[in-house]
Amino acid sequence: MPDDLPALDRHDRAILALLAAEGRIPVAELARRIGLSKTPTQARLRRLEADGVIAGYRAMLNPIRLGLAHVAFVEVRLTDTGEAALAAFNEAVRAVPEIEECHLIAGGFDYLLKVRTADMAQYRAVLAERISSLPHVANTSTYVAMEAVKDASFANAG
Repeated sequence: MPDDLPALDRHDRAILALLAAEGRIPVAELARRIGLSKTPTQARLRRLEADGVIAGYRAMLNPIRLGLAHVAFVEVRLTDTGEAALAAFNEAVRAVPEIEECHLIAGGFDYLLKVRTADMAQYRAVLAERISSLPHVANTSTYVAMEAVKDASFANAG
């Protein structure tokens, strides 16, 4: 762990928990719920933002309501795992909008992708036309999600 991690007290942690659950909560309400006045709460928010603990604010979209209910997890094995090959794969994967997440894995394969599409037909096209043609892809294995039991990316949007 990096040595420069900010120290977080119980008020900071309470702020973060509330913002994670209710990102549009007014500062006055946030202050009331953590037991501080508005001014110190605003100062804490500014510090958490400046320290990079709060990376930003955004609307959480419900992908199912947007017609993107099909989720597949894809194991990717590369033909080359040198730094140049990994960099080329990383850059190319960022350009595929259907790939929601991409993780470099220590294990029996190289990357795990979370791919979100409208349906199986669209997924098959993305796999054939986009994922399989990414740099250095040797082979893939697909696992289709039947249900999201817990998904922090849109926990309160459903």
